[in-house]
Amino acid sequence: MRGRPRSRHACSGMTYQYLILTAYTGMMNGPRGEGYRLTTEVVGPLPIINHFVGRLRLDEVIAARMPANRTTGVGHAKCISLLLRNILLAREPIYGLPEWAGPFRPSLLGLTREQVITLNDDKIGRSLDRLFDADRASLATEIVVRAIRGFDLELDQIHNDSTTVTVHGEYKAATGRKKRGKETVKITFGKNKDHRSDLKQILWVLTVTADGAVPVRYEALDGNTSDSPTHIETWEAIRALAGRPDFVYVSDSKLCVKETLTHIDSRGGLFVTVLPRSRKEDRLFREHVQTHSISWEEVDRKPNPRHPHGSEDVWRMVESPIPAADGYRLVWLWNSLMAERDEEARKSMIERAILAVEQLETRLRSPRTRLRSREKVEAAAEAAIGQAARRWVGFKVREEDEAKFKQEKRGRPGPSTKFKRIVRKRFHVDWTVDEDNIIYDSRSDGMFPLLTNCRDLPLKEVLGKYKFQPRIEKRHEQLKTVYAVAPVLLKNEDRVEALLFVYFLALLVESLIEREVRQSMKRRGIKSIPLYYESRPCEAPTTDKILGVFERVEVHHLARAGTFVQTFQPELTERQRFLIELAGVPEEAYRV
Repeated sequence: MRGRPRSRHACSGMTYQYLILTAYTGMMNGPRGEGYRLTTEVVGPLPIINHFVGRLRLDEVIAARMPANRTTGVGHAKCISLLLRNILLAREPIYGLPEWAGPFRPSLLGLTREQVITLNDDKIGRSLDRLFDADRASLATEIVVRAIRGFDLELDQIHNDSTTVTVHGEYKAATGRKKRGKETVKITFGKNKDHRSDLKQILWVLTVTADGAVPVRYEALDGNTSDSPTHIETWEAIRALAGRPDFVYVSDSKLCVKETLTHIDSRGGLFVTVLPRSRKEDRLFREHVQTHSISWEEVDRKPNPRHPHGSEDVWRMVESPIPAADGYRLVWLWNSLMAERDEEARKSMIERAILAVEQLETRLRSPRTRLRSREKVEAAAEAAIGQAARRWVGFKVREEDEAKFKQEKRGRPGPSTKFKRIVRKRFHVDWTVDEDNIIYDSRSDGMFPLLTNCRDLPLKEVLGKYKFQPRIEKRHEQLKTVYAVAPVLLKNEDRVEALLFVYFLALLVESLIEREVRQSMKRRGIKSIPLYYESRPCEAPTTDKILGVFERVEVHHLARAGTFVQTFQPELTERQRFLIELAGVPEEAYRV
């Protein structure tokens, strides 16, 4: 496993008290070496992480489900707990864990100084093997149930989405084979959402609550798996967690499959999903708006979050005049910012297509062109315009005769030299713009349909449930950027699966920290806290930013001639005290 460290823990500048102490100990150092010695251990954000891990009893649950080491040293469960903390704080490669753990106070990692010294990548790898062998499904369920009960998570609304985890390495043996009696994931090529078709992947499916976007389920599936068949199993798993079926299940258009919707609806479940563009109801409505006036209802209006002084963010909705074929409720949405983006995207595609056709014409004018037939020119023009812009940009191929004279016989030309006239066809291409199609499509800019069986839900509430969907995409972004899940390079696929389980735990812990702080801010009426550089305000603090404030917290130990003299506990700043108060972490947690 490789990865770029997110941050490095460095020794912070000492307080005035420590500076005086350092000067004093320097004066006391004598020729016999009997002076004072000051040692430093990093505390960092570990007390915060340990507080939330403790509320979940995460370390104990993992230890109970994993076999103990037969040899002395660091147990498998402790290795997994160490890896979890590393992912949350620094994301060092496995072979770098001993060096990363070295500066920390060992007790905060659940280790002794001797155990830290004995750490190596082989031990972590073997611990991942043991985690793969464990019953990870029931282990995840137990931990999630503890999170639901311990943090009063609401399961009224659930969001599901998938992404791909790109894997570096060939993994030729990762064909879905069985290892030690268990099936393994197939690491293979597929529709890569990172736009890396040259690399293999695993499909990562995540399910979160609308209450803080807290992960409650994940799946690591074969790299070429389609999203559609996964929803029934996910819905049944959430129904078992919630103990009831009447929660609202929200997902993208891949949920809109007749079998899946029937399964949820017939069992008392509720859903909200995007109707695919391939459904005829979409086409019929876009035809309807060409000749009919739509009675839109404005359901939301606020300033543009990215450009406060620009266009407003306006949402309008209407019950579809064209019913859904399967009998469910169909509503249409229009968004002002989305309409602007649709228009700009169309203009951009048209401009690129026109430029590509003009560049093709330049090639055709060259005497060295190899496009000598109409079929080749037409194929090149279609490729230049592209599939996306073909609806608005067309082309016409023109022919012209190009006469060329060549002497009949070789040699120096003279007064009696005879020439023959050779006529060749040269092709030209001109672009055209279909104004009718542009006007037709512009009338439905910013519009898209939602399909739901929540028949009595007001339009504004339907919109509210759909608008939370980007929060799960934010969790995917954190997985790939903040916690750097890729590139993944491990010995075998079972270790990759085990590592992804640890990443699920990391997302669970960080989301609970984030939720606790944001809820405390809401209860106290606090709109923002100074987390950004230059103490700029942050309205929606993330765990990454919160933990970063504690990066330089340290504890110092004074000894003389090998004998302990005094411990100088961490001195928290006002901002640090305020943050742990919001997170519900007692200040005593930093008395180490």
